[in-house]
Amino acid sequence: MQIYPDNRMTELTKIVIPVAGLGTRVLPASKVIPKEMLTVVDRPVIQYVVEEAVDAGFRQIILVTSDHKSAIEDHFDAHFELEVTLERKGKRQLIESIRDIVPPEVTISSVRQHYPLGLGHAVLCAAPLIGDEAFAVSLPDVLLYHPSGDHGKDLKALVREYHATGAALFMVEPVPRERVDQYGIVDCNGEKAEPGKTMDIVGMVEKPKVTEAPSNLSIIGRYILPARTLELLRETEPGAGGEIQLTDAMQQLLAESPMKAYSLQGKTYDCGDKLGFLRANVRFGLSHPELGKDFREIFEEFVRETR
Repeated sequence: MQIYPDNRMTELTKIVIPVAGLGTRVLPASKVIPKEMLTVVDRPVIQYVVEEAVDAGFRQIILVTSDHKSAIEDHFDAHFELEVTLERKGKRQLIESIRDIVPPEVTISSVRQHYPLGLGHAVLCAAPLIGDEAFAVSLPDVLLYHPSGDHGKDLKALVREYHATGAALFMVEPVPRERVDQYGIVDCNGEKAEPGKTMDIVGMVEKPKVTEAPSNLSIIGRYILPARTLELLRETEPGAGGEIQLTDAMQQLLAESPMKAYSLQGKTYDCGDKLGFLRANVRFGLSHPELGKDFREIFEEFVRETR
């Protein structure tokens, strides 16, 4: 396995989660409630993403937020009055469910993105907290699911690959060829993706035409990036829509140092989309340790009724 010392491999403890978006794809649900606080079964989407990060070993969670997203920060804060009320009623299990969302050694910080200037700009807003270390980025619209119940399995594998090689990494997933124009697509020189496989990236393109896409491997919202990324973002001019695109900085990084694509073992659910959100609730509902059995019976009953 080749190691890339020029990438200045550092300890990987920080992960950036951009949550400043307006959530227009799920309106009117997100008019007042942040889309990241919409619940999949029994917890908000953002909690799944943070738990995945913690399980992968990250100890510093950096939320890039905006002035209408305080509910997200509140969710991870202590709620003394609620805990006291539950204590009086003897509801210990419920107390633990709200008290132990993140372990005590994990810190959650937030920075404001005052203007919606793109994903690259959101990452750059976190630069003062990232410093000169490598970091991860996790997009909260995307939930990862694995049949084993270990939904953080792929992010943990991504971290292991970083520690083994020091290369910048993207998590990728094959999509139907006719839908490549909806995603960032990587070119792995024709190499075939297999679950859990890591491939060298030779190029990437944002939302290519179907006839011009180099592959059907889409970037799915989990990245591990060197600190050099922040320097490149500072130099990146606004691109499509007047926004600073992370993909543009990644193109520059690829010209300087190797990048790898890690092929997802599980499955993704886009919770920033109404239909994807419904799919996520069905999938996680069917596999829920307490509710899954009863929910399956209800779901099968509905299926029979609609035939």
